[in-house]
Amino acid sequence: MRGMALMVAALLAVPVAAQESRPEAAPARIPPAQPEGWSITIGAAPVLSPAWLGSRDVSLSVFPDLRINYRDVLFASVPDGIGWNAVNGGGWRAGPLVKIRFGRDERDGGSPFLIAGGSDALVGMGNVKAAGEAGGFVEKAFGPARQWSLRGEVRRGFGGHQGVVADIGGSYRARLGRSIVRFGPRATLASADFMQTYFGVDAGQSLRTGLARYDADGGVLSYGVGGSMVHPLDRRSAITVFGSLERLGEAAGDSPLVRERGRRAQFTLGVGYGFRFGL
Repeated sequence: MRGMALMVAALLAVPVAAQESRPEAAPARIPPAQPEGWSITIGAAPVLSPAWLGSRDVSLSVFPDLRINYRDVLFASVPDGIGWNAVNGGGWRAGPLVKIRFGRDERDGGSPFLIAGGSDALVGMGNVKAAGEAGGFVEKAFGPARQWSLRGEVRRGFGGHQGVVADIGGSYRARLGRSIVRFGPRATLASADFMQTYFGVDAGQSLRTGLARYDADGGVLSYGVGGSMVHPLDRRSAITVFGSLERLGEAAGDSPLVRERGRRAQFTLGVGYGFRFGL
């Protein structure tokens, strides 16, 4: 989250978060002009966010933004992962999806793109390796101009965690002059295996950190709201401002790691620039 890591980040997963959690929002998305073949978007997004999921320390990271699309069928990008719109019609989209969840480093929180800030609150907790997450998604757009949408994802982890994660959310899209504004609620649920990996405290961790032992249950990982505003500069480039405000659920928030060294409220703010070209 250096060489190969940058390549993996560019082709896979999450929604641009500065730590092991999903990206909270996406960087610059250029309104598509219905490309007839392959299109590539490149850019960068500085993001101010918690140093790790549940942290009260803030970090500043600059994430690369690389998106590869084949028409409206295949996609590969940092916030959206690698996926296929196997169903795509009547306002419905659905298909398989693979993402990567970057690891957590006990030295500074773990963002591979960290340029300022960080956290030493994880010292003694050990590192969490990067994890792949494979599953599927379904999305429904509706309304007079399909400005409303609902989306759900379910993914099973492998590598850094073995848990199950589900993202659900809705959004409303509107135009503000030339800009496109999107905002809405969101929530993430996770199994006990996931919660224990990121918020549990075992006997060894308790001995090294002084935190009480904690066995985390599955449940609501976080809930809140997020939004973005995309302003096209021309037909091929755009600037996006995005952010989110979320709160950790009980299973994560009751962890001694969060109660004593972090906080349940999580805020992310970023700005991105992207440039699109076709092949």
